Amino acid sequence: MSYLEEIQVKNLDHLGIVAGLIDEIGIVKIINNKLGIDVREKISVGTVVKSILINGLGFVSRPLYLFSQFFKIKPLRNC
Repeated sequence: MSYLEEIQVKNLDHLGIVAGLIDEIGIVKIINNKLGIDVREKISVGTVVKSILINGLGFVSRPLYLFSQFFKIKPLRNC
């Protein structure tokens, strides 16, 4: 098997770049440090803010309860 057969290509779009910048700046960590994390939370507040930012820049009008469908096809980390 050649190395070309092992390569996977994913369309990063602008949302992957934005997610990378959010991670690089550390917005999620800053928000979580300021607000704290409750043990009952399934998702931290910082992660929710990151999701809202990415969804808002996605130029789609999806309600918040459809976030999981929106992010299912996006090549993003920690969302």
